[in-house]
Amino acid sequence: MADNTKIEWTDATWNPITGCAVVSPGCTNCYAMKLAGTRLKNHPSRKGLTKDTKARGVEGGARQGSKKGNPVWTGEMRFNREWLDQPLKWTKPRMIFVCAHGDLFAEGVPDEWIDQVFAIMPLCPQHTFQVLTKRPDRMRDYLTGKLLEHRLVATQVQFEFDIPSPGRWPHLPLPNVWLGVSVEDQKSADERIPLLLDTPAAIRWISAEPLLGPVDLTWVDDGERDGCRLHFDALTGLASDGEQSITGIFRQPDPKLDWVVAGGESGADARPMHPDWARALRDQCTAAGVPFLFKQWGQHKPVDITIHDGTELAGDWDGTFIAAPNGEFKRFAYEPGRMIAMLPVSKKAAGRLLDGIEHNGFPEVRR
Repeated sequence: MADNTKIEWTDATWNPITGCAVVSPGCTNCYAMKLAGTRLKNHPSRKGLTKDTKARGVEGGARQGSKKGNPVWTGEMRFNREWLDQPLKWTKPRMIFVCAHGDLFAEGVPDEWIDQVFAIMPLCPQHTFQVLTKRPDRMRDYLTGKLLEHRLVATQVQFEFDIPSPGRWPHLPLPNVWLGVSVEDQKSADERIPLLLDTPAAIRWISAEPLLGPVDLTWVDDGERDGCRLHFDALTGLASDGEQSITGIFRQPDPKLDWVVAGGESGADARPMHPDWARALRDQCTAAGVPFLFKQWGQHKPVDITIHDGTELAGDWDGTFIAAPNGEFKRFAYEPGRMIAMLPVSKKAAGRLLDGIEHNGFPEVRR
């Protein structure tokens, strides 16, 4: 199944592999998981990939308490061989989100399936393939494996359908493949971004959606060496040791992130995103000259509420207040009578303007 899509940062989806497993809080309200267990539950590409559960919410990989059933990935993966050659049939250049309804590097995906997906990409130089994973350790290990180029050529030879002639040697990193990781908070950023930057790629990017907490890309944890906790700026590639900036010792100026996408959560039970989390990523990217795309607010729209002295808000007001770290409502320093609230609305009503501006940054396409 490959479809034109309304996803703001791509043109089409390509799903040669479907299925996944819950690995972090960002998976809780996964739209692909919900579709696989509802509207598409009887489709051959999705049937049996989810199970109904009364669980809801992720805590340490488990889902917790709910009154109604929710579909959850079983961990089973499916190879949809009939869709494998679809990009070869598209002559008009497209940006293609690879495995939008799964994870190409999920635990249940054998290397032979990944070989077939990657063997298609160099045969379609007109397209840009966008890969996104929550499993950067496996992605790095796969793309730094021995003789991978030779294995991809051998895979191309065995395809049962026609491929362009003469074929293209899959020189790595493939120039038309963008490799990215999903990041929902600082913890996931610290875990996934260093592995992404250790992976050879033409373009490296992150999707901070759903954004569930603040993320500082200029201060990513790079582990401990010689008793010293190291951090680095993922937008410049420069390492730092405490307050001292170090260039080219622990981490070279390149690699670094080439693109940042951010957005709030949509759908039933969507969790609100603090406006300052999105603003911080925008400002970090602006300072570093890295393209930034704000995908959506999701299912909540930020509003300002005027608070009059002695006036309390009704307890049943349907907005979701965003509290500061100290538990107090977030207030504007220059106007203490205002607070930020996130009002539950439709995704369309919430829109994708950040402080009145639509951000549509993309990295340069490299060939």
